[in-house]
Amino acid sequence: MNVQGVIEKGLSSIFKTSVAINGCGRTDAQVHASQFFFHMDLEQEWDFDLVFRLNKLLPMNIAVYDIIPMEGTPHARFDAVQRSYDYFLHTYKDPFLNGLSSFYLLKDLKLENMKAAVALLPLYKDYRAFCTHPDKYEHTLCYVRSASLMVDAKEEKLRFQISSNRFLGKMIRILMGQLLKIGQGELSVEEFEGHLISRQTPALITPAHPQGLYLSKVTYPYLNLPPRVDFSAVLQKQADSNWISY
Repeated sequence: MNVQGVIEKGLSSIFKTSVAINGCGRTDAQVHASQFFFHMDLEQEWDFDLVFRLNKLLPMNIAVYDIIPMEGTPHARFDAVQRSYDYFLHTYKDPFLNGLSSFYLLKDLKLENMKAAVALLPLYKDYRAFCTHPDKYEHTLCYVRSASLMVDAKEEKLRFQISSNRFLGKMIRILMGQLLKIGQGELSVEEFEGHLISRQTPALITPAHPQGLYLSKVTYPYLNLPPRVDFSAVLQKQADSNWISY
C-alpha cells in the first residue's frame, strides 16, 4: 500500500467512514518527502487531537505534523506554484546512509563539468528530453527557478537541489543520471545542452537510484511553510554551511 493509502486507511478508521485525500504529487517508490501536503473534504467535525490520534495509527516512516483548516476550494496538487527537491548521493560504502542517500562507487568526478551542466537548467524551459513518456503530457514545459550542486569538504557526498513549478516523470532522477555521466566523462556538457536545445531524448537514459531523492518543499500562493524537520541527522550532520557550492 502506498503512503496515500496508509493515511486514508488511518483517517477512515478514525472517522468510521471512507475518507479520500488528494496529495500534492506522486513520487516513485523509495523516494522520500520531508514536506508533503494533502487535502481532504470532510463534513464531519471533531473535538479531539486529530494529529495525535492519526500519528498513533501511522507507521514510523510516516508522520503528520499539521492539519490546517482552509476556506474555499484549495487543491493540494493543482494550487502548488513551486516544488523543490534534494538529491543526496555518496561515493563510498556507508551502511548508515543505506536507504537515505544513493550509493555510487565513483572516484574523481569532474565536478566542474557537472556544475556547468547544472547551471544550464534554469536557462531552458522544455524538458521533453529528460522524462519518461513525454507524449502523455499536454506539454513538457517546466519553469526551473533554481538549480545547484553542492559537495562536502571531502568530495564524497553530493547534494543536487532543484526548484520548479512542476516536474515530469522521473525528470530529476534522469537529470541526475546524466550529471553522473558528465562527472565520469561519458557525456560532455555540450552534448547535455544539445538535448535541452533539440528536445530529443538521449539514446540511453539511466535514471539515478530513487533512494537519494527527497521532495523537500512545496509552496502555495496562500501557504508557504518551512519544513518541520531537517533531513536525516546522518545526512544533515554537515550543516548547510559545510556544503560547498559547486
